[in-house]
Amino acid sequence: MSNVTYLGQEQAQNIDIELFDEYKFSIDQLMELAGLAVAKAVEKSYPDRGEVLIVCGPGNNGGDGLVAARHLALFNYKPTVVYPKQPNKHPFPSLLHQVKAMGVSVSPSLPSDLSTYTCIVDAVFGFSFRGANNIRAPFDTIITALVNTTVPIASVDVPSGWEVEEGSPNGIQPDVLISLTAPKLCAKQFRGRHHWLGGRLHRS
Repeated sequence: MSNVTYLGQEQAQNIDIELFDEYKFSIDQLMELAGLAVAKAVEKSYPDRGEVLIVCGPGNNGGDGLVAARHLALFNYKPTVVYPKQPNKHPFPSLLHQVKAMGVSVSPSLPSDLSTYTCIVDAVFGFSFRGANNIRAPFDTIITALVNTTVPIASVDVPSGWEVEEGSPNGIQPDVLISLTAPKLCAKQFRGRHHWLGGRLHRS
């Protein structure tokens, strides 16, 4: 990617604050845009419409994953959602209801066999993540499984477990990275096949 601005953690957080406070976007709007961008990036990267596993964390990154699962179902993929921690605050219960209402399977735990999936969407941790050495259960074992799988991974915004600015050479190495708003500094360490910018879908 040429002429790209990479965001640090504080810059990314300040952009979200500006979108909410100055431009009056709602969290629902931003998640819908992000989740649709993720689904379109998956469609372009893996056009054979197979089974897709979407692993969602408890924060906004997980909400993006829930929205992506709904759109992938509409795109005739066969999504399954892993959602270990399901927050009760808005908008997560509604997003979860929408996914289930479309007949998408939701499980609290990762399947023991990942080999049947065309790809895995990593929507566990986003740019607010800190502390790669202190990941709590059950996400510690989930990320270890994603590090060790041979199934291609599409990470949403930041590969889960990576430090937002420094990356993680021993962590998840995604096949596809879907940056949202702008790439974070850790994206400079991405060595996969496709890097998409959410909402624009420009490939590096």
